[in-house]
Amino acid sequence: MTHQQTLLNQLREITGTTDIQLLQQALQVSNGDLAEAVAFLTEKNAKVPQQDETTYYQTSQVASDRYISVGSQADTNVIDLTGDDKDDLQRAIALSLEESSRAFRETGITDEEQAISRVLEASIAENKASLKRTHTEVWSDSPNPHDRKRIDNCPVGLKNVGNTCWFSAVIQSLFNLLEFQRLVLNYSPPARVHDLPRNQKEHRNLPFMQELRNLFSLMVGSKRKYVDPSRAVEILKDAFKSSESQQQDVSEFTHKLLDWLEDAFQMKAEEDREGEKPKNPMVELFYGRFLAVGVLEGKKFENTEMFGQYPLQVNGFKDLHECLEAAMIEGEIESLHSAENSARSGQEHWFTELPPVLTFELSRFEFNQALGRPEKIHNKLEFPSMLYMDRYMDRNREITRIKREEIRRLKEHLTLLQQRLERYHLVISHSDSVSELWLRPQEVSSGRCPPVCPASGPTTAPTAAQQQRVPIHKPFTQSRLPPDLPMHPAPRHITEEELRVLEGCLHRWRSEVENDTRDLQGSITRIHRTIELMYSDKSMMQVPYRLHAVLVHEGQANAGHYWAYIYDPHQRSWMKYNDISVTKSSWEELVRDSFGGYRNASAYCLMYINDKKPFLIEEEFDKETGQILSGMDKLPPDLKQYVKEDNELFDKEIEEWDTMQARKAQQEKLALATAATAASAASSTSTSSSSPQPMSIESSPPDNAVPQQDPEYMEQPSPTNDSKHLQEDTERAISRAAAEQEERSPEALLNAAIKLEYARLLRFAQEDTPPENDYRLQHIIVYFIQNQAPKKILERTLLTQFADRNLAFDERCKSIMNVARAKLDLIKPEEVNMDEYEIWHQDYRNFRETTIFMTTGLELFQKTNYVEALMYLIYSYQYNKELLSKGLYRGHDEELLGHYRRECLLKLNEQAAAMFESGEEPEVTTGLGIMNELVVPCIPLLLIHDTERDLLAVEDMRNRWCSYLGQEMESNLQEKLTDFLPKLLDCSTEIKSFHDPPKLPSYSTLELCERFSRIMAALGRVPTEGR
Repeated sequence: MTHQQTLLNQLREITGTTDIQLLQQALQVSNGDLAEAVAFLTEKNAKVPQQDETTYYQTSQVASDRYISVGSQADTNVIDLTGDDKDDLQRAIALSLEESSRAFRETGITDEEQAISRVLEASIAENKASLKRTHTEVWSDSPNPHDRKRIDNCPVGLKNVGNTCWFSAVIQSLFNLLEFQRLVLNYSPPARVHDLPRNQKEHRNLPFMQELRNLFSLMVGSKRKYVDPSRAVEILKDAFKSSESQQQDVSEFTHKLLDWLEDAFQMKAEEDREGEKPKNPMVELFYGRFLAVGVLEGKKFENTEMFGQYPLQVNGFKDLHECLEAAMIEGEIESLHSAENSARSGQEHWFTELPPVLTFELSRFEFNQALGRPEKIHNKLEFPSMLYMDRYMDRNREITRIKREEIRRLKEHLTLLQQRLERYHLVISHSDSVSELWLRPQEVSSGRCPPVCPASGPTTAPTAAQQQRVPIHKPFTQSRLPPDLPMHPAPRHITEEELRVLEGCLHRWRSEVENDTRDLQGSITRIHRTIELMYSDKSMMQVPYRLHAVLVHEGQANAGHYWAYIYDPHQRSWMKYNDISVTKSSWEELVRDSFGGYRNASAYCLMYINDKKPFLIEEEFDKETGQILSGMDKLPPDLKQYVKEDNELFDKEIEEWDTMQARKAQQEKLALATAATAASAASSTSTSSSSPQPMSIESSPPDNAVPQQDPEYMEQPSPTNDSKHLQEDTERAISRAAAEQEERSPEALLNAAIKLEYARLLRFAQEDTPPENDYRLQHIIVYFIQNQAPKKILERTLLTQFADRNLAFDERCKSIMNVARAKLDLIKPEEVNMDEYEIWHQDYRNFRETTIFMTTGLELFQKTNYVEALMYLIYSYQYNKELLSKGLYRGHDEELLGHYRRECLLKLNEQAAAMFESGEEPEVTTGLGIMNELVVPCIPLLLIHDTERDLLAVEDMRNRWCSYLGQEMESNLQEKLTDFLPKLLDCSTEIKSFHDPPKLPSYSTLELCERFSRIMAALGRVPTEGR
């Protein structure tokens, strides 16, 4: 690193200014004296008004998701530079230089590299700290490995291992460049480095390359839905020796990542091509060249420079071409095209060689020197999916200059036309005098105006009293309008002929103005169209670049979350890579999240690829078979083995999980069978004199049964409220059967009673009822009928109802119960699938539990007890969604539950924000506790299904807290806010593990139906817009 570069880095670190030109100017003015340069910058910034655009300097974009704002951390080593004490300034400079030089002497690592290390250390530290969090803050994998299993060949996500969404976004964008992917996977380290790496770079780059290969191989062939990148991040952290934690620029991280890769490939290239100038594939892929043509103090110059990621300013521009045009021209360039000597300075950039992968950095962060903190630029900036770079190429320099001159001339003419149009609009809309001139003649002619005195005609002579009246001076009323003056300006003396002439002229003039206005608007539209089509001829559409990836940042300058949109050319669709979540997206969603101006989300990096170089995204073919290589076939032998071992570990995890679940299920079955045997032995069994016949809902009861414990809602050991309700229904069916049936044998009565009960329940199942009358809660058969349960399941369930041993009201009921139990005992295993039978009954138990969660949550919500209501609503929504996945009538209204879940979170967010705004320590702590323990863990549940209302709710919650960033507050509040915001903004769709579900009270069927009906009726009275 040169001495000047070192001074620039120190100056940037001390002052916070990142404008390179300004830093160079300060060093030039001070002749290299660092103290004078700092004083120059401090004085310059103090003189510039806050509103002036020059007070904002581009700053680093936040690289990770935690950002400690200026002044938010107390540090005993901090030196105050805000005062006039020059000793403090000198000590700060000395301290900075001493630390920097000491670090370089000890490690041989530059300041820039140490800064990148601090990014990684912050992420690793956050990851380790997350292991110590309380249970409610832990973001963990699902214990069920089937939830983490990759589906077919879906892209693999990357786990967020502690504020590393920035790492995921960059790595996914590069991985999906198949040429880059191939280069990394097939990289092999130079042979000589196996003995002893020569320098610090080899110690750093080669282990990183190996971990990147491992990570890429898992992303190609893993059976997991997402993989853990911790080791790749760890190797980056271990490459540096720094104990500080500081946020850095994501773009800077990408720079250094490519630098490390370039160094690693350079070593390999030098070994492979000794004696020849080696070609570095990273340079050929990502680096281009431009020609700087300019004038410096009257002297012309031309320099060729290499570039990687091309920086573009966003502020003040509406689209990418405007940004590029501004970036290609610096200073005043008129003298470039004239033969006269001029003292003016300026330069143009012309691309001589574009890289296959063209990356633009969008500078959406500026440092507000007056406020002492970075700010994000939320302005809208449009960019195309296909970008033609012809106008910026050196070979098109002359034609582009001609077109630029034509556009400049058109824009000048456009400005004049727009100014003229504004004046016309002003005349038509805002000029009272002209409006009166247009309208008054019409009013006069129509009799709506006070009469005026014509030039000729009789006048009335004043009376004697009027002639003798002497005006009296009244200072407070003298300025009032005389009574004989009209309210509006109007001619006093006008003839009818003059009035007609004037009216005709004014009508004609207005018509002419309106015609001129239309002509102006037409001319403006044509000029806009001409400018748009200026570069649309084929000669200027020969260098096409297609948009490959968009890296998005959501949040403010202090904190945020990162994800990427990447185009899949094989599926011809956009994919959204958001940590572990990889979902199909669309251009419309990309535009919404990336253009800016709509939400706190906007693109900060655009990656375009040369559309005439398909090898960048084409799959590799097998040289022998000609088949496309996919999956594990892409990998070299060492990586195949690595992925194979990881997949075997995952297969083993699935196998162990399945074994454990099967063991649990077997234990439950054994316990169930034991209980059933005991119940069967305790019951008294008797059979009727005639042999039992097969039973059907349409005919007679079945003749065989397997001992089975009946569900708790079907049979109780003692007459509880629930069993009494069911018992009463059964006895009513028996009584009706006895009244209608001629044959009075127990078997005939059982058959008739079952038919009557089924007919009654079938009517309930087919009845169209309001939400508060849900017959599924009243009887399991209604639930089964609506969900098309198998006939044998229905028959056995009904038979179980009549076999309830509490059914002993009289001898008739008791004999029917005994016949029913005997028939249950005689049912053969092959006649009714008991596993299926148990699954249906378990689903109904789940439905009842979900209903209790839902009812309790809605009751608490109605009472504004949002803290307690939330968990009930969360679990009811999740359980209900599982039920609905099996059928439309398996659960409740998902939209209703989603609404109240969302509203509960919004209410809690409002409560917590109000507590934070109070500034009182206990209130602030309670409010942040609500957010950390309740709201933040639930946000992924709203994001995972990507519904518009849920997304807007999350956006509202985030915006509420982000709005505090621009407000003045005490330092302790600022620190708490800075610590909290990353948790709120850095929420992936990875589902959090919650506490166990709330304990459910025991409700009888009657009580549950009443409470459900009551709360649903109450919700029905809420206006539609309120729900």
